[in-house]
Amino acid sequence: MIQIKNALQIEAMKDAGKITGEALLAARDFLRPGITTQELDTVIHNYIVRCGAKPSFLGYGGFPASACISINDEVIHGIPDDRHVIKDGDIVKVDVGAYYKGFHGDSARTIPVGKVSDQALQLIKVTRDSFFAGLEQVKVGNRIGDIGAAVDAVVCSYGFSTVKQYVGHGVGADLHESPDVPNYGTPGRGPRLCAGMVIAIEPMVNVGTYDVYVLPNGWTVKTRDHKLSAHYENTVALTDDGVINLTIVEEDF
Repeated sequence: MIQIKNALQIEAMKDAGKITGEALLAARDFLRPGITTQELDTVIHNYIVRCGAKPSFLGYGGFPASACISINDEVIHGIPDDRHVIKDGDIVKVDVGAYYKGFHGDSARTIPVGKVSDQALQLIKVTRDSFFAGLEQVKVGNRIGDIGAAVDAVVCSYGFSTVKQYVGHGVGADLHESPDVPNYGTPGRGPRLCAGMVIAIEPMVNVGTYDVYVLPNGWTVKTRDHKLSAHYENTVALTDDGVINLTIVEEDF
């Protein structure tokens, strides 16, 4: 069942969203060649805790870290450790959640490290642009399918592919709530959007095939053809007055 939030609840969710967005900024500022994904996770964990919040992902379904950190052909759910050293030319997906005063924020960015390929930069930009195309469809009376169709249209226009097996979702007192928010769809289909809905829109875009698989660790998702993947996500609230992007911060990237 879709959980509709009232104005006070959405106002409270702004705090969790702000902490989430700022944790991503802390990650961006620390990220450089030679660090491990574990070191990056520690920076994120410490920032969230200093804000009086809890990392949403830590222990969620047994996940062992505070952030999902996925490199190059890893799509999502990469597990930070001291063996993965970030190199010049990598693109790093950082997915963060913060739980504060009863509500979650959920946001992700793909960050280029050092000198990356032109194709990688284009992939990152297209993924971000596809999010904002989807966001334009978040209007009272529209449908979930309108969001996904807009995302997919941008992605396909560049010859990239939209991951089908993983989708966005509602956000609130639980990290993952109804409805599912696919990054593809048919305009005019799916649940109707109404004021009080809070959702995470999160395009996951591959250079090659949309097909993916999960590593034996049970978490990390990789592209089937081992080509690059990018991820961009924000938690947004729909109100009678329009859309509030809860996790975007002034220094968005």
